[in-house]
Amino acid sequence: MARPGAARPGGVPWPVVAGSPAARRLGACLFLAVIAAVVTGPSGDADRPLAGIEGSFTPARAAGFAAGGLALWALSIGADRLTTRLRSAGHGAALGGGRPAALGGGAWVTPAGAAWASFRRGRWAAFRRGRWSAPAGNLALLAVAVAVPPLLSTAAQQALVSEIGIYALLALGLNVVVGYAGLLDLGYIAFFAIGAYTTAYVTSADAMPWHAPWQVNPFFALPVALVVAAVAGVVLGGPTLRLRGDYLAIVTLGFGEIVQLLANNADGVTGGPRGVFGLPPLSVDLPGVHYSWGLRPLPYYYLLVVLIVLVMVVFGRWERSRTGRAWTAIRQDEVAAEATGVATMRMKLLAFAVGASVSGFAGVVLATKQFFNPQTFGLQSSLLVLTIVIFGGMGSRLGVVLGALVLQGTAFLLRDTVPPADRYIYFGAVVILMMIFRPQGLLPPRGPRAPASPGPAAAPERPAVPTERAGAPGPAGPAASTEAAR
Repeated sequence: MARPGAARPGGVPWPVVAGSPAARRLGACLFLAVIAAVVTGPSGDADRPLAGIEGSFTPARAAGFAAGGLALWALSIGADRLTTRLRSAGHGAALGGGRPAALGGGAWVTPAGAAWASFRRGRWAAFRRGRWSAPAGNLALLAVAVAVPPLLSTAAQQALVSEIGIYALLALGLNVVVGYAGLLDLGYIAFFAIGAYTTAYVTSADAMPWHAPWQVNPFFALPVALVVAAVAGVVLGGPTLRLRGDYLAIVTLGFGEIVQLLANNADGVTGGPRGVFGLPPLSVDLPGVHYSWGLRPLPYYYLLVVLIVLVMVVFGRWERSRTGRAWTAIRQDEVAAEATGVATMRMKLLAFAVGASVSGFAGVVLATKQFFNPQTFGLQSSLLVLTIVIFGGMGSRLGVVLGALVLQGTAFLLRDTVPPADRYIYFGAVVILMMIFRPQGLLPPRGPRAPASPGPAAAPERPAVPTERAGAPGPAGPAASTEAAR
């Protein structure tokens, strides 16, 4: 038996090997294999609660899932090594001209291979530095988002609206609070409820017991819900934003629960648990033009696409403004930001108001599209929006939209094949896998572009530093030492 701390044949102590990145990645892959075996195995019952675990790890299943975990680990290690070799090839071609470039492990790249790697690397770098690369990619994604949905089934189109589009809009709003300003808000879904109930109040006389004396077109409810939700964000943030960290999270969590309980218990105002239904759909009524959204999902989907693009453009301009830089300073160090003159309280209130207003937009779309009740705005929905923001990449506008597509799309794909009680296991496995291999998120925000570094010829000359101590006579005598002292 080897002694503790003994070295393996290669000369490296075993604890060092066990704590290496490759060993940790192997443990993560085997852990995911265990989760997959439990999820896809049989279910237990009240008499034999562990029967599902026993059936999940039969010898054949255990061997198969262990092999799958090892294969996943080998693929990840191979991908890392391939990336390292390609980078080495690019650097070798850039530094060594036409000579072969040496790679890790003693492999060599021919001049033609090095030139091709350098060409690909340079072209890709030039593409990323180009001003037209980001707009071209965004336009391509927008074209896919517009062209693909008509080819899908009605159920998939409905999921694009109620499960993906609405939650992408909610995630964009929460991204301002969490990603830009660095404030943890666990009650964000309350503003979603405020927007939905405000829409019901101003658009229908029959949806709720309490309604406005006049009704407006649902499109006019968009600015009303935006203002009401923003005011609610200011009302919540005013007395609570002096708190930080976990204390702020607890207060916002309580606010979300209070709004849900009020909606559930105020039968004479909101209708209580029976919910709200019968709102008029979105429609355009102009002289000679009449169009109603009705119950079809595609018109609502394209409306959500317009709202999401509009919000992304506005937030992109805002992020590059003085306000965006103030939010970044608050997220990195609030004390230092306040010491340098940033109005931290005002900026945090603005972040809460902006995030809440976007949630009010989403509430209008939900209220005019489908039935809702207080259970729609539970803590689980709020945590789901927060998970989407973290999964997609905090501070990344496109990242949170892609996060909503991946997570909610996974839930839709598993709807017909996985029992409802087991879906969250898959959901958790996807999040764990993402946090292990890409903790910064699916598409993290890009940092500010650094200016191009000058070449060796353009580098400024460093001033000469005297080698003798002040006052010590040097080669030039006492006069030189006096000048150095000065």
